[in-house]
Amino acid sequence: MSLRQRKDEAIMDQALNQKIDAFIAANKEQILEDIAALVAINSVEGTPTEEAPFGEGPRAALDKTLELAAGMGLATRNCENYIGYAELAGADPEKYLATICHVDVVPVGNGWSQDPFKMQIRDGWMIGRGVADDKGPMVATLYALKFLKEEGVSLRYPIRAMVGDNEETHMNDVEYYLKNYPAPVFCFTPDAEFPVCNGEKGHFGAELVSPVCNGEIKEFEGGVANNAVPDRASALVETDITKLKNAPNITLEPEGNGVRIRGWGKSGHAAMPEGTVNAIGLVVNYLLDNGLCNDAERAYLEALKKLHASTAGTGLGIDCADGPFGPLTIIGGRIFMREGRIVQTMDSRYPTCTNAEKMKEQIKAAIGTGASLEKAEGAEPFYIAADTPAIKACIETYNEVTGENATPFTMGGGTYARHFPYAVSFGPEHEDMVLPEFGGPMHGANEAAPIDKLLEALKIYIIALLRLEEIDF
Repeated sequence: MSLRQRKDEAIMDQALNQKIDAFIAANKEQILEDIAALVAINSVEGTPTEEAPFGEGPRAALDKTLELAAGMGLATRNCENYIGYAELAGADPEKYLATICHVDVVPVGNGWSQDPFKMQIRDGWMIGRGVADDKGPMVATLYALKFLKEEGVSLRYPIRAMVGDNEETHMNDVEYYLKNYPAPVFCFTPDAEFPVCNGEKGHFGAELVSPVCNGEIKEFEGGVANNAVPDRASALVETDITKLKNAPNITLEPEGNGVRIRGWGKSGHAAMPEGTVNAIGLVVNYLLDNGLCNDAERAYLEALKKLHASTAGTGLGIDCADGPFGPLTIIGGRIFMREGRIVQTMDSRYPTCTNAEKMKEQIKAAIGTGASLEKAEGAEPFYIAADTPAIKACIETYNEVTGENATPFTMGGGTYARHFPYAVSFGPEHEDMVLPEFGGPMHGANEAAPIDKLLEALKIYIIALLRLEEIDF
């Protein structure tokens, strides 16, 4: 490239930056209003119907997102109520680029200091269920397309901003889409952290189920999602409260002919359990320490104790680590009663040094006859080399906008990216982000996201899409 060409490119970059900055400034308030409109919809998975495969809430959020997109002048399509997209036309009729976010959310859980479905803004932070995961990013991708449309950019490849609504549970929305529609030549999902995640650990889920014990434990409940560490749990046991001793993070309440034992922990995402405290594990330990169980219940609780002993899986003998992904993680997400049995769900994110079948055998060996391992299923890890053209386009854009020199990373979280032939997760979170004391993490109470970082992500997405348009797919 000649010196003149470099100067011309620099002038073009400067002009583009100025246009994007002006666009974001002009649209900031409307962006926040649109996010608030999505947050206002309780889009936790519900009872499926013919017109709402994942329940009324996710369907309402899908409809609202497409309504917002249509209001921006974007073409929209509802794909038989399973998923949808907004699209900008391009010259190539066979290939298209895509972004994909989701508008379903995890259950509210406990500990909120405000209405989770009424977004509040405080000191530059949005607070509400879905502001970070993934309604805020969803709106950002729509505005990326809005910018390209208003600028009259001539696209080589059509671009679709896809709207998922079953990401938090089974991702059946994407499964349906890929069975009935062609896959994009490249897709990124703003549902993780910057700079670029080019690999995700495998995912293993299962249940540890007790026998019908007919013992001292009459109820056991805790957790709101399989993929979230619970911050509270409780068990109802038949015993005399005066015989029980106090313990850290445990409260005792008389109830009927027994005692309600409550554990108080610290919640967080299953893929990032460091620093969390699992309330179910607290109650399990208390029941065992105080002998509040018959023999069958004790054998089951001992199996649960092995699960909760370490988020690295050492108690179950499944701990391992590798270079690209680091160590395995595992948590117990929900505990509940089903037909007289206690059921504990588990969620593990595993590296390439193990697999689902191996983990099943190791867990069965660890729990013995105290519990049965049921509904075990796994998804293999995925990894895409960081030097492929599309990933390079994303990382280079991020570094240019932020002035950093970041490199791609792998993670334990599972996103839509693993379902597409060529895809990565791409922001908008930041690993070093410090939450304010009034804000919480995604999947936790008082879920918070910084406004300035989301707007910066919007700029990154606009430039990245322009750069991706130049690649020969």
